[in-house]
Amino acid sequence: MTKSYGKLIGASLGPGDPLLITRRSWAVLQSGARWLYPVKKAEEKSYALSIVERGGLPVPADAEELVFPMTRDAEVLLKAWANAAARTVELLAEGRDLVFLVEGDASTFATFGHLARVVRELVPEIEVETIPGVSSFAAAAASADTSLAEEDETLAIIPAAYGVGVIDHLLDEFDTLVLLKVKPLIDEVIELLERRNLLATSCFIEKVGSPDERIVRDVARLKGEKVNYLSLMLVQNPKRERGELRRGCRQRKETSENA
Repeated sequence: MTKSYGKLIGASLGPGDPLLITRRSWAVLQSGARWLYPVKKAEEKSYALSIVERGGLPVPADAEELVFPMTRDAEVLLKAWANAAARTVELLAEGRDLVFLVEGDASTFATFGHLARVVRELVPEIEVETIPGVSSFAAAAASADTSLAEEDETLAIIPAAYGVGVIDHLLDEFDTLVLLKVKPLIDEVIELLERRNLLATSCFIEKVGSPDERIVRDVARLKGEKVNYLSLMLVQNPKRERGELRRGCRQRKETSENA
């Protein structure tokens, strides 16, 4: 007899404001599927779970945490991922759907993608659904009353951990940079922006959409400050030199005229 597994669903919750939870995710949360939510340490508060709680939904008694430690120790990470995937498969084997709570958007720098991949490596027939949601940088731009990109402008989204050398290079290639997880390099980034004369067109946003949201436009004053892990920076380079655009409609017109 073939075992029937439940579906694994990644429910995007947005970055902090429960009003940004999509109708699809909201429906799945109340569908009777069992909740799974990520924590950094066992029995620690989950930011993703707190978004749902602020939205007024009661946490089911059988909701379960999965531990994903904040460490660069490869052995510790491998063990944690293996444990999380094995437990997820064990629960799915009961035939009930699982909904994994994801802060932000489940397809953008999220834990869910890796979890789903490992689960399907263990049991390829398990069905996975990813529900899209509002990303942290989209919500941050809205809160800061800033456009990420207009018309033909270019946009890059990178973890700040790539370093100031990469960031410096990308400032010449893109009109707007979104620097995620900027906490460890905040001083170095500020120094770079100062050298590039871009402090005035940069904005720091912390815990966007949450009750503790903070927007700082005078980013230079953050130098030496310990900022929250859930923080990002929007950097715009309005004086960037742009290359010539090749538009499809213009190309077709020129071809027609030369025929």
